[in-house]
Amino acid sequence: MRNKIILLFTLILFLPLMGKDLDESYFRAERERMIRYQLKARDITDSKVLKAMSNVPRHLFVLPGYEREAYRDYPLPIDEGQTISQPYIVALMTQCLDLKPGDKVLEIGTGSGYQAAVLAEITDKVYSIEIRSKLAKKASETLKKLNYKDVKVKWGDGYFGWPEYAPFDAIIVTCAANHIPPPLINQLAEGGRLIIPLGSTLYYQTLTLVTKKKDKLKVKYIMGVRFVPMVGEITKRKK
Repeated sequence: MRNKIILLFTLILFLPLMGKDLDESYFRAERERMIRYQLKARDITDSKVLKAMSNVPRHLFVLPGYEREAYRDYPLPIDEGQTISQPYIVALMTQCLDLKPGDKVLEIGTGSGYQAAVLAEITDKVYSIEIRSKLAKKASETLKKLNYKDVKVKWGDGYFGWPEYAPFDAIIVTCAANHIPPPLINQLAEGGRLIIPLGSTLYYQTLTLVTKKKDKLKVKYIMGVRFVPMVGEITKRKK
């Protein structure tokens, strides 16, 4: 009887650790499936992007209750009525930027912080702006907790960019806009790349890649997408 009590006590003591190990194994397997079936099976070929997507624990950037859906092929809700994009779109937008270690990247729309974490796996110069204070604060805390301490998060209107740290080698806009904010073009370095969901903010947009060469813009249309709209100054300047 005494041995049974000791065994039961030992199981109770270590049960949380066992559950944690099972969870981590589950999420690791989910990431591997995501890489194989959602990314490599499509057109994600950049080894740096694949490694970044494999390293970032996406399930820690979603709302409680959605963890087991974190690596599925669809967007999920986060706080403030916003969303975290499906893994493929995050990988595609990152790949389009053609990042190298040391590149300076500006993100407009921090959201949960997941995209910033993916960028930070490739370069240590990531700057992210979020217009919703609650999201900015929570994302900053999550990033620091996961040791992405080099990511700088700012609460503000992304329309104006972040001139103190310009120029940027790459700019990623993770919300829909009906035009490219001129300050972002001005803050883009020569040869820099900007990717943005461009078009109607109510319906669908075209994922658009812009490259700046000799103050001229080379535009490439990637695919149709649907993002939540950019808010703030852009709503006063509809075109």
